[in-house]
Amino acid sequence: MLASLLILTAAPTSAAFADLDAIDRQVALFTGAAVGEPGGAATAVDRRLRLQPCRTGTALSWRTPAHDSVVVQCGDPGGWRVFVPVRNAGQGQAGEIAVTRGDAVEIAVTRGDAVAIAVTGEGFTVSQPGEALESGPVGGWIKVRSAAAPSGSRNDTMRARIERPGLVSLPLP
Repeated sequence: MLASLLILTAAPTSAAFADLDAIDRQVALFTGAAVGEPGGAATAVDRRLRLQPCRTGTALSWRTPAHDSVVVQCGDPGGWRVFVPVRNAGQGQAGEIAVTRGDAVEIAVTRGDAVAIAVTGEGFTVSQPGEALESGPVGGWIKVRSAAAPSGSRNDTMRARIERPGLVSLPLP
């Protein structure tokens, strides 16, 4: 079992940091079990972490189908991602994505918004900054363009599902 957390990207730029207790609570709600309980986080998030506050909210998802760890991801451009190991994880636990900001069925992404485009496959996720070309609610499919694409280019236009404000995903089969 994993004994620590792995941070892929974290670059704090100010004295104010993300609330680690809130991240622990979000993981507990997502897994349906408290820290240390079977099915819950193996340990609390490492208190030495200094994560940038997340303006667009965080999204939680299972890292693998085995539900062995939870991915907590900040959707801000250049946002951080933390992997939280789960104790004695099993099948049939909470859903695939939990949104921690906003609970009404409203427009989550508006045309022109900056978004993180996450391409997901079995055991991996790659993300890049992009722009929403349409508006839509969480769960809706919209056209997006990579930020690396020249303005007006249609070559990098793709359809992606809105996971939460600031994050869209393009799942691979």
